Amino acid sequence: MMSVKFEIYVEDKDARFHCSEEQRLLHAMQAQGLGSIPVGCKGGGCGICRIQITQGEYETRKMSRTHVTEEDERHGIVLSCRVTPKSNLSLRLAPRPKETSESAA
Repeated sequence: MMSVKFEIYVEDKDARFHCSEEQRLLHAMQAQGLGSIPVGCKGGGCGICRIQITQGEYETRKMSRTHVTEEDERHGIVLSCRVTPKSNLSLRLAPRPKETSESAA
């Protein structure tokens, strides 16, 4: 049985790549020679590949709360090295928050 391939659209780069349901977004992007999403440690520890998924279904592996808070996750912010798609996805880059702690208004 062939694995399903989904189309991943990176809004702020106007770039598209394909990713199978078993493949993590960051790895699929790199395998296709693209650099739309910044690449760091590839293991969920550095937070460089933070993205915000704006459309579509996906599944995440464990992510460091240092880089993705529960609130971030509710807003679709995830680490692309820890995400596998379950449908076509649209996303945009979500650079790390500044070290300054902002009060939640």
